[in-house]
Amino acid sequence: MGKRVLVVVTSNISADEVGPTIAGRLDEDSEVHVVAPASGLSKLQWLTNADDDAREDAGGLAAQAAEAIPVETADAEAGDTDPLLAIDDALRTFPADEIIVVTRPDEEVSWLESGTATSARERFDLPVIHLVVR
Repeated sequence: MGKRVLVVVTSNISADEVGPTIAGRLDEDSEVHVVAPASGLSKLQWLTNADDDAREDAGGLAAQAAEAIPVETADAEAGDTDPLLAIDDALRTFPADEIIVVTRPDEEVSWLESGTATSARERFDLPVIHLVVR
């Protein structure tokens, strides 16, 4: 069995961009779990817990990204609105060997997603790789 990789995709990434972006980081026998935090929210939506649409969008993104990743085993889920909580939740059921965070450049990520890779490196005792889609 290959390495177990948790892939975190942010809300403004298209699923078509995920596969080519991480393909070189995975072996054919890697086991992948994709989590898309439901973080495409405004501050007002977040404050009022109006996150149903964001969770639905995140679930679709995660499923499409999992399909686009060139490995045999990839599953997907929508995550919490807080990307670090989404990662923590995913690691409870999928003990990963490493985390790959796929984002746009910092100036293009949502306010909830800003600094996700840096914070993940500080919080989790796993290698965290940050890949930026331009």
